Amino acid sequence: MRGGIAEAWPVGLGLVPLGLAFGVLVTQTGFEWWWTPVFSILVYAGSMEFLAIGLVMAHAGLLGSAVTAFMVNFRHIFYGLTFPRDVIRGRLGRAYSTYALTDEAYAIASARPAGAPPLTGARLLTIQLSCQIMWVAPGIAGAVAGRALPEGLVGFEFALTALFTVLAVDAFRLNRDWSLPLSALACVAVGWLVDPGQMLVIGLILYFCVLLTRVWSPRLDRALRWGRGPGPVSLDDAGRAGTDRAETDRPGEAP
Repeated sequence: MRGGIAEAWPVGLGLVPLGLAFGVLVTQTGFEWWWTPVFSILVYAGSMEFLAIGLVMAHAGLLGSAVTAFMVNFRHIFYGLTFPRDVIRGRLGRAYSTYALTDEAYAIASARPAGAPPLTGARLLTIQLSCQIMWVAPGIAGAVAGRALPEGLVGFEFALTALFTVLAVDAFRLNRDWSLPLSALACVAVGWLVDPGQMLVIGLILYFCVLLTRVWSPRLDRALRWGRGPGPVSLDDAGRAGTDRAETDRPGEAP
């Protein structure tokens, strides 16, 4: 559990300003402060929480809200394919891990550097619980403080986009393979050409197919790599997160 806290707190510190921004946005929109933990516990989906406020204020219908939530959280389908939930024992723990699967928890659990301690069930659950606490608690603080701020403040919803940008940069530093971002841009471009309204979903599906093909074919993966090598984390490691990495770790290999 101490190890899980140690791994979660750097990313958790990034969640603190996001939670504060969300709490301020809740009260600035006209909700009472106690709606902040309601959104953050019942929804707990980061970007979808920001959108949920707008959907509620716009009196969006159930079907429209469901489609919007599916589009925004569509990426979690792919997260579940490689998230190491199998290290957790017990149905209750696995149920909470499924509920608490977020971008930050996935990044911590999957992009583990070489030589990192083994990922146990207690460590993984502590990482997810720590991330949720560092999201909910600042949100409540921001909501209470937001009642004292002047009305009409804008820009708080951009905080989540800023965090995703930082996570993407850090992930690239761990794995300087230019073929991955270039493939992502190509997939998005194809999605935009096919249907601009469904660009994100089409791009994610195509990119998932690219990653799946590279995981299944290590020879193709090595051929497509373009950069300074796989670094501490490779696609094989990400696909086998939470399992024995003895076959993929090569002693003495340069990072």
